[in-house]
Amino acid sequence: MRELVKQTRWLSLVAALGGLCLSLVVAAAVEVEQLSTPELQARYQVLIEEMRCPKCQNQNLAGSDSPVAQDLRREIRRLLEEGFTDQEITDYMVARYGDFVLYRPPVQRNTMALWIAPGVFAAIGLVALVVVVMRSRSGTGARQDDASGELTADERRRLQALLGEDRLQDGESGEGGSERND
Repeated sequence: MRELVKQTRWLSLVAALGGLCLSLVVAAAVEVEQLSTPELQARYQVLIEEMRCPKCQNQNLAGSDSPVAQDLRREIRRLLEEGFTDQEITDYMVARYGDFVLYRPPVQRNTMALWIAPGVFAAIGLVALVVVVMRSRSGTGARQDDASGELTADERRRLQALLGEDRLQDGESGEGGSERND
């Protein structure tokens, strides 16, 4: 009976801790501060979804809970309330954090690799796929010297030496024709 009470207490503790962790996650994702007008709030949502967190590297500001993302969201709210346009806010963020802060950086000399690399990698993958398919259809990957699949005399001798037994006879092909006598 004591063991059952002990297990019940343990499970209650685990459930309480799980609930606490879940509530912290839910509370962290909710924006507490609202902007003065619904229009500013809508602009704010667009901006934080289009800007990347400098710390998280693959999360936008809306989805990141890092201190840097919280500071940037606060800064964007402040700039919106002061009357800055979306372009001015974007320019301000790029001036401070570089083009990396944008999920869609502009096509410039220093960001050209970001725009070209996916196409180059897709082309390389397509060429590799075509080569593999062509080789498999033409049989280039198979043995060319003996298309029948039979082992040569030299190959049979080497196989016998590796196996250490005299299981393969000169007339066998080596394709499962021999049976083991154990």
